[in-house]
Amino acid sequence: MNTMSTLITELSPQKRQLLALQLKKRGNPLNSFPLSFAQQRLWFIEEFEPGTATYHIPVALRLTGRLDINALEKSFREIIKRHEAVRTIFTTVDGEPVQIITAPWPLSLPVTDLSELTQPEREAEARRLVTDEVQKPFDLSRGPLMRAALLRLDKDEHVVVAVLHHIISDGWSMGVMMDELTALYNAFADGRPSPLAPLPIQYADFAVWQRQRLQGETLETQLTYWKENLGDSLPVLELPTDKPRMPVRTLNGATHSFVLPKKLSDSLKTLGEDHEATLFMTLLAAFKVLLYRYSGQQDILVGSPLAGRDLLATEGLIGFFVNTVALRTQVTDDLTFLELLESVREVTLGAHAHQDIPFEKLVEEIRPERSLSHTPIFQIVFTLQNAKPTQAQLPGLKLTSFGVESTTAKFDLTLQMAEGAEGLAGALEYNTDIFDAAAITRLGRHYQTLLESIVADPTQ
Repeated sequence: MNTMSTLITELSPQKRQLLALQLKKRGNPLNSFPLSFAQQRLWFIEEFEPGTATYHIPVALRLTGRLDINALEKSFREIIKRHEAVRTIFTTVDGEPVQIITAPWPLSLPVTDLSELTQPEREAEARRLVTDEVQKPFDLSRGPLMRAALLRLDKDEHVVVAVLHHIISDGWSMGVMMDELTALYNAFADGRPSPLAPLPIQYADFAVWQRQRLQGETLETQLTYWKENLGDSLPVLELPTDKPRMPVRTLNGATHSFVLPKKLSDSLKTLGEDHEATLFMTLLAAFKVLLYRYSGQQDILVGSPLAGRDLLATEGLIGFFVNTVALRTQVTDDLTFLELLESVREVTLGAHAHQDIPFEKLVEEIRPERSLSHTPIFQIVFTLQNAKPTQAQLPGLKLTSFGVESTTAKFDLTLQMAEGAEGLAGALEYNTDIFDAAAITRLGRHYQTLLESIVADPTQ
């Protein structure tokens, strides 16, 4: 199952148990509920700029072999039935946004037959159709906020694409969906009933619990920490750009991918372990050195998303749980890397201990100076995905990723790292109205060079 950035180990069993006692399945039949803080932010963004594909989460797979379309459709329908978040729409009541849970709908997979085209034409048309499916806007007030389609390339070759709006989903949720799709398809193709146990709670239960919990002393304790650590004056990280920054921030983007050799990846893990730091902390500290060298700024503030699923009951849900923390560190010439790593470690541990406050609530309370040209609090993001990607196994089928190229960027620059069998894979998502592809490719090479230098001598 996919995770977002992992800072340290999970919550203690005692804290999990305490929070779990408070989070319960609602006992009333209402289908209208408040939004979670994360949902509320996306709802406002959608109101301001409706129809944008920036917050669409797609998955596309090539299916080679004999496909049972009925079993696949039935599997999607069961997921819709199980997860209220997937069949939620958003409207306003007395001027306030609310989420409304609708009845399950009978999803059918529209099939587009491309088998009459030549092989190159099939591939090109499939990519175009998948891109169109991803870009197609959602209507939050009408729904549905999940859709799926099937492309037939040949008798025994298909591409399935599913797209969910981020307001009902996140990266972890896509792993949940693939896990369940695998279990359901295997059962339905074999004529068996669903093997999945009932869900203990639904996303709306979490949203209500979050609203009730984050008030009074709990809210004040969290806010006090962040106000003390972020302060009144927040730095805007200005990397050298290839194009003048637009007065109003755009969301046009692209991604540059790279892979670090396995030997280097293993050495980075060992370095962290030798100094009681996680791989996340080690990679982030190096990234902050890189940002310092590029910008010349000593006050480096980077955002990082967390899965936000500290409770066992939330781990198997589709929903928008991800939260973001701000990690602020001073980087100066007189620090050794090991000294900076210790500083990053302390900041990371503190952020993890105070991650309960949603980023949206933090922005609301801190009220940073707003500018239409850049995002509030931080402009650069770092993530580490440390879990193996879900490998769906469907009987009689070989599954491979049908890559969906991203054309958007939520921030100036995002470095996404992931552990894999061949080493650490990196992806730099960048705003194409600020940076050129060549500059980002060079930045990726510089990051690898810096990591190699750090492993060779972390006391420099």
